[in-house]
Amino acid sequence: MPYYESPVDGTRLHYVDHGPATGPVAVFVSSAYLGHEMWEYQMLPLAEAGYRCVALDRRGHGRSDDTWSGYDLDTLADDVHGLLDHLGLREVTLIGHSVGSGEVIRCVTRHGLGRVARVALVAGVSPGVVRSPGTPDGVDPEAVRADDEVFRRDRAAYFTALADDFFAAHLPGNEMSPPYVRYLIDRCLSATPRAANGVRAVVAALDLSAELPALDLPVLVVHGTHDTSAPLELTGERAARLVPDGTLKVYENAGHGLFATHAARLTADLREFVAAGAGRTAEPARSGSARR
Repeated sequence: MPYYESPVDGTRLHYVDHGPATGPVAVFVSSAYLGHEMWEYQMLPLAEAGYRCVALDRRGHGRSDDTWSGYDLDTLADDVHGLLDHLGLREVTLIGHSVGSGEVIRCVTRHGLGRVARVALVAGVSPGVVRSPGTPDGVDPEAVRADDEVFRRDRAAYFTALADDFFAAHLPGNEMSPPYVRYLIDRCLSATPRAANGVRAVVAALDLSAELPALDLPVLVVHGTHDTSAPLELTGERAARLVPDGTLKVYENAGHGLFATHAARLTADLREFVAAGAGRTAEPARSGSARR
């Protein structure tokens, strides 16, 4: 299985690299708790269509090494950029879901546009969901601390209780099979307790309202109307307004798990967006409605 070493501390990180080496490049950054497997409904059809699809297992997630340190946004963003360097990728479209949106944004603002041509924020928690100077209408930090206590007490019960809201399963067209829901919960539980709580702390402290205007490249924002983890007006709509060149696509009735419930639509939107920015993609590897 392919691995590379984090440029920060040498942590061994797992990634997948599917599709032709010469195709337009999409690099996927996953949600909290999940590894590259969450993107199967996007990566497989895109790779079959000639796109190069790369995805990272965040430290402490999936098949990457468990670590005690490194669960800060700078390190996580450096891990992402380290993968781009390792594979010699250029003209990349970075695609981040949930907290992965924060890693994508920080990767660009911290490392520049040498390797990245476009960004897609899918059900992102950026610019932030918890009350802060940049997000005055965010969630009360005390409520977040109380939620953390519930999470620490019983992660399995926590994920199970939130599954229906995650997929907005009460709305038509969002039904996911019980085996798939169980599979995704099991994948969430494969993240180590340290990694899971470390990434939650990143979300709690996230305030990228000052960084989004610095994204001088095309940005696609995809968000659901019924996303309870990252409410549309607090995240997707604000992110699309703050970036210089943003396109917001709103999926009616979609929740946070739209990568599964609205898989075909998301894949089609990503395919069009990635293709629009395709150019020279790689050096030889070293190992709803649209609104602005």
